[in-house]
Amino acid sequence: MRSDLFDYHLPQYLIAQRPPATRGDSRLMVLHRADGSISHHRFPELTDLLEAGDCLVVNDSRVRKARLAGLKEGTGAKVELLLLRPLPDGGWEALVRPARRVPVGSVIRVGDELTFRIEEKREAGQVILRASAGLGAVEEAVERHGLMPTPPYIKEELQEPERYQTVYARRLGSAAAPTAGLHFSRESLERVRDAGVHIVSIRLDIGLETFRPLTEENIEDHVIHREEMEVTAEACKVINEARANGGRILAVGTTSVRAMETATTGAGVLSPYTGPTDLYITPGFRFKAVDGLLTNFHLPRSTLLLLVSAFAGHESIMRAYRTAIDAGYCFYSFGDAMLIL
Repeated sequence: MRSDLFDYHLPQYLIAQRPPATRGDSRLMVLHRADGSISHHRFPELTDLLEAGDCLVVNDSRVRKARLAGLKEGTGAKVELLLLRPLPDGGWEALVRPARRVPVGSVIRVGDELTFRIEEKREAGQVILRASAGLGAVEEAVERHGLMPTPPYIKEELQEPERYQTVYARRLGSAAAPTAGLHFSRESLERVRDAGVHIVSIRLDIGLETFRPLTEENIEDHVIHREEMEVTAEACKVINEARANGGRILAVGTTSVRAMETATTGAGVLSPYTGPTDLYITPGFRFKAVDGLLTNFHLPRSTLLLLVSAFAGHESIMRAYRTAIDAGYCFYSFGDAMLIL
């Protein structure tokens, strides 16, 4: 399937540059898969669209302050690092900018106590780093010196870093936020629970894939990177019981979809799983775990757009995106939401 089928033009003014003043003060488009119909709502109306016995599944991975400003030893040149994930051998997968100025062997100093050595260079600015300290010390230094790794299409400085974290974020590990969950406040989550809807946490640590557009002519030629995930036995129990009792399983974000579909058997039953996933969901994929999806509006030619197109149908999604643009919806990380049922 050609990647240009997932392209569209978005006016720059529709790219949200900051979160709304209040969490959840967003618009909500509802797309019904059965007939392709679209309706328009506000996010606080989500509770009215859910039913008692449904199960919302959220990704509780917390974003690391992984954007680091460093200096190249020997020249003092400014270098920016974006830590993506720690590796089992003690190294770090990262992005570096400007990549051409930091050959293998370069040492980048961050603050007074931490250095990173470039051990390997890969495509598109991706590198393997070796830190001068262990994982715990690196994480502490990152929290002191790092900035939130907001995407490059957000040009404004983020005034409140916690607004790029979900209110239920727990375990540190992501290089980007699971943005569908940014709409929820603690109060809105309580309203969902009060409506008889289960809320279950799983984890997928978001890494390089969020930053990589499709560059291949055919989507089948794209290779997705591995990301770490965890679906606990407790989460499986609640989700499986909800399905057995007739409830719908609604994923909050594409990462929750990928994690659940990775951990699901052919019969649609979730089993506990901790480890990597490189599940690449494209049109034609047979979904076993997910009945509905709450998501944001995604970049053109992205794996996220492929996933929602697989779930709702390519033509329906592209029509919904055209409708959203015509109606002035805001797009991407701090933008409005879409519920696909």
